[in-house]
Amino acid sequence: MHYRWSPLPARKPLRWPNGKRLAVILTINLEYWEMVKDGKEPHYAGGPPIILDPVPANIADFPNFSWREYGQRVGVWRCFEVFRKTGVQATATMNALTALNRPEIVKAAVDLGMELVAHGWEQGELLHKLSGDVEAQRKLIREVLSVYEQAVGRKAKGWLSSSLRGTPDAIDICAEEGLTYYCDLMNDDQPYLIETPAGPIVSVPYVIEINDFSLFTRRGLTTSQGLEEIKEQFDVLYAESAETGKIMNFGFHPHVIGQPFRVRALRDFIEHAKQHDGVWFATREEIAQWYLKNHESHIPTG
Repeated sequence: MHYRWSPLPARKPLRWPNGKRLAVILTINLEYWEMVKDGKEPHYAGGPPIILDPVPANIADFPNFSWREYGQRVGVWRCFEVFRKTGVQATATMNALTALNRPEIVKAAVDLGMELVAHGWEQGELLHKLSGDVEAQRKLIREVLSVYEQAVGRKAKGWLSSSLRGTPDAIDICAEEGLTYYCDLMNDDQPYLIETPAGPIVSVPYVIEINDFSLFTRRGLTTSQGLEEIKEQFDVLYAESAETGKIMNFGFHPHVIGQPFRVRALRDFIEHAKQHDGVWFATREEIAQWYLKNHESHIPTG
């Protein structure tokens, strides 16, 4: 991957459009998990289980599968209602199998005006398993993008690999296919350019720590504890953004944040952010399009 080493103090101030200072990206992950797969190795579902005992892939793991499916049947609608009531713009990442097997969810997201991001084929199918086989990667990415276009009614503009397990080849392929942004790199609070043979693509980072998996299921925080960490992230970035624009991404999953006792963390965070001037509830596509035109005023390429 070809991107410039650019320590924060060496950059020029980043100025978002319309005087905004902090771009907040709310990212709900619309993911799909197959109940069983071939093989006897432990099932990898692309996310932490609620019951930790490993089960072979060819045996149905009903507690963990149905816990995740709760997000599709119930939790996602609870989250969508938060978006409706607060009036914020949100983003959804989408596995291809979500579009094929849960079209009602995708239609609802489109009807809400949400941005959708191509997010691999199935959440447990990792792109990096195809490392070294560029044609196999290209075939998979094209299949995902084809399903996306049929489901959403427009071509995808961005990519987030399932479980963030991308490859250097994948970035080049995404640029070849006309995508403008890539989300697998979590090394910054600002966008930057990645150079590819097909031209530049914008890194618009996802996030690992401010994520309901990390906060609630891996670390076991309560709803109130997790909410305080999310708000702390916002408050520090908001203060820093007085000098240079920043991005805050909050990533979450319907089967985790969409639980009745946790959805308050989403709702109350949005209300906290809305109380501050200069907050831009942005989509990744908006950020990428703007940055492609304005990157020279931030990190010059010459």
